[in-house]
Amino acid sequence: MQADARITALFGRTDASSPFDRIDTLRLLAEECLAGHHCFLAIARSETAIAALPLTQDAAGLRSLANWYSFTARPLCSDPAQAPALFAAIASSLSPAGAATLAPLPEAEATRLADALRQTGWIAAATPCDVNHILTVQGRSFAEYWATRPGQLRETVRRKGRKGVVDIRIATAFAAADWDAYETIYAKSWKPGEGSPRFLRRFAQAESSAGTLRLGLASIDGHPVAAQFWTVEGGTAFIHKLAHDEAAKAHSPGSLLSAALFRHVIDTDRVALVDFGTGDDPYKRDWMDGVRTRYRIEAYRPGSVRHWKHIARLTARRLLRPSAQTLVSHPVAG
Repeated sequence: MQADARITALFGRTDASSPFDRIDTLRLLAEECLAGHHCFLAIARSETAIAALPLTQDAAGLRSLANWYSFTARPLCSDPAQAPALFAAIASSLSPAGAATLAPLPEAEATRLADALRQTGWIAAATPCDVNHILTVQGRSFAEYWATRPGQLRETVRRKGRKGVVDIRIATAFAAADWDAYETIYAKSWKPGEGSPRFLRRFAQAESSAGTLRLGLASIDGHPVAAQFWTVEGGTAFIHKLAHDEAAKAHSPGSLLSAALFRHVIDTDRVALVDFGTGDDPYKRDWMDGVRTRYRIEAYRPGSVRHWKHIARLTARRLLRPSAQTLVSHPVAG
C-alpha cells in the first residue's frame, strides 16, 4: 500500500492528520503489536476519490487495525461527498467475513459506517464504548486557560512550583537517555505493565524525526521522577502516556509537568485542541473541558448461521434499552 500514491496521500502526515490515521503508525502496529494477524486496508475507488478502512482478520471475523494505543480507528475518504458510496462499496466487499467489530470510532464515522453496512445487507449496531476528554483552546493563552482550572489544582501547582524542588524539561528530539528515563519512571508508577515498549519507542523516534515529539521530564536532585509523552500534529496535541514515581508524589511532579506541557503546546505550538485519549479517569476533568463519545460497531451478515445468536442479542438490546446513543442498522429489504 505504500507504493500507491493515492493511499499514501490519504494516510500521510498533513496539516489536519492524526497519528492514528497515518500509514507509518499502522505499519508499526502491524509489526510490533499485531504479529501473526492478517492486517490490511479495505479500499474503494472512484475516478476522483479513494476511501480506505484499516482492518485485521481472524477466525471470529474482522476487527479494526488498532489496539490500546489507538485513540481512534476510523475509515478515511479523500472526498467527503463521495464517502457514503465508497464506504458502502467497502462494506459490500467485506460480506464474506460474516462478522465485524470496529472500534474506537468517532460518532460521525460510526454513523456513516453503520449506514454503509445497512445498505449492503449487514445487521449492525454502533454503541458507546469509551469517552475521549479534550480541551478546546479557542485561541486562549495558557494564562487564560489556566484561570479556568479548578482552584485546588492551580494552588497545588503554585505551591509546589514555588518550592523549586522539581526541575522540568521538555524535549522535542528523541534521546535514548531520556527514553530510558521515561521507561524507568513508568515501571515505578501506578500504571500496568507496558503492552509493547518497542512499539512506543519506535513511535517516539518517528515523531522526533517529524518534529512532533514533546517528551516532558521532571526530576528531583537530578533523578527523573515524572515523564509524559505527547505529540503535536494537525493543530492538536495528543497526550499518549504519563507516569510518575509514587515515591515523589508529595512534590506533585506530575501536575507540575502537565502544567508545563499545557503551557508549551498552547503558547508555543499554538494548538487548537488537546486530546487526552480514551478513558474516563477522574483527574482528566481537572485539565480538560469537553468529552466526546467513542463508539463500537458490531456487524453481522444475517445469512451466517453461526452469528444468529449475536444478531438476536443486538436486536434484543435495541428493544430492551432504546437509546439515542445507540445507532442500530438493519439491512434494507431486498
